[in-house]
Amino acid sequence: MHYIRSYVLRQGKITKAQAKAYAEWKDTYCIPFAPGKTLDLSSLFPEQERIVLEIGFGMGEATALLAQAMPRVGFLGIEVHTPGVGRLLWEIRHRELLNVRIIQADALLVVQEMIPPDSLDGVHIFFPDPWPKKRHHKRRLITKEFLTLLASRMKEGAYLYMVTDWEDYALWILDKVSHCPFLKNPYETFAPPIPWRPKTAFEEKGLREGRRIHEIYVEKPIPPTFQ
Repeated sequence: MHYIRSYVLRQGKITKAQAKAYAEWKDTYCIPFAPGKTLDLSSLFPEQERIVLEIGFGMGEATALLAQAMPRVGFLGIEVHTPGVGRLLWEIRHRELLNVRIIQADALLVVQEMIPPDSLDGVHIFFPDPWPKKRHHKRRLITKEFLTLLASRMKEGAYLYMVTDWEDYALWILDKVSHCPFLKNPYETFAPPIPWRPKTAFEEKGLREGRRIHEIYVEKPIPPTFQ
C-alpha cells in the first residue's frame, strides 16, 4: 500500500499527571509496535467476548467511557501522541479498567503488521484529522485502500464506525465507502446518532462552534449460505 503519514507529530503539552501515568504505566498497558508480529487478541483480552479497535483515540475520553460501560469488550487503542496516551493510562488506572490496551504507533502500520485477519468485531475512528486544505487531502486517513485493509481484519458481520464534524471529510468518507466492495452501508448515507457513543469535550466544543456531527456506520457483510 502506498504510504503517506496521516498525522504530524507535534511537541504537544503534557501535564504532570499525564507524564506520571505514562512513566509508571506504559509498560503495563502499552504494547510495543512490532512489525510482522501478529497479535494474539484472545490472549491479550482473555476475559472479553468481542474486540474493538479504536484508531486515533485522542485524549482517550470516549475509549475510557466505552470500556467502563462494556467490560466484556476488549478495546485496543491506537494513538501516536504521548499526552493522549498518558491521559488514557491515567483513566485506565483511576477507573480500574481491565479491558484496554494501547499501541503508540501509526494506525495504518499497526493494522497492516499486527492485527490478524478476520479478528475484529468493531473499529472506531472518531474525529480523525480532516486535513481540510486540498493539497493535504493525500494525508487523510480514510482511503479506499485503508478501508480495504480494515475490512480484511474485520470478522464477517463486524462494523466500522466513523464520526467527523467536517462536512467535506464526511462526504469524502461516504464516497470512499461506496467504492469499497468489502463494506456495506446499511443506511446508504449518514447514519443516525448511535446512543451508546459518548460525547467528548472535543465534540461539545465543535457543536458550540456550530459544526454538525456526521456519523458513518458500515458493516462487513456476512455471505449468504446456500443449502
